[in-house]
Amino acid sequence: MPRNLELKIKFKSFDGVKKKLNQIGAEFTASLNQKDVYYKNKKGLLKLRIENGAESLIKYKRNENSKDRWSDYSLLKFREGNAEKFLAELFEIETVVYKKRSLYMYDNTRIHLDKIKGLGNYLELETLVLRGQQNAKKRFDKIVSLLQLDLKNQVKKSNRDLMLEKQK
Repeated sequence: MPRNLELKIKFKSFDGVKKKLNQIGAEFTASLNQKDVYYKNKKGLLKLRIENGAESLIKYKRNENSKDRWSDYSLLKFREGNAEKFLAELFEIETVVYKKRSLYMYDNTRIHLDKIKGLGNYLELETLVLRGQQNAKKRFDKIVSLLQLDLKNQVKKSNRDLMLEKQK
């Protein structure tokens, strides 16, 4: 099962972050339209991601109370469309999150600048564990430092949880 070290911080504007990304040489890789359909699941999070028309089922576990947000995940890609209708007949939908994502890459870290409908702007980092957790933590800390991110401003909740809180 692949593993990431993750971070999420809310921003009013991405202007300053974009300047820093350009300064450090982060590579802009894509603009993505995403729809995440979260299903009720007692063993972690389960979501169908529809991204620019492609569909993937993602299952992940993450301890939101730990100092660092390590996330273990599995990904299942669908070749043919209409997974959303198929899965809706099997699972109860908990919530749906719509976002526009600007994706950057830097040293095996995915940098997401997300505009989430109804929630606002969030920067997310996902550093892939390649050669062990220590190496990932070192690369993660480097990008946090380069972008001058304040870890005190972390949001330790999934988009699912943030949306469910808003819907109450």
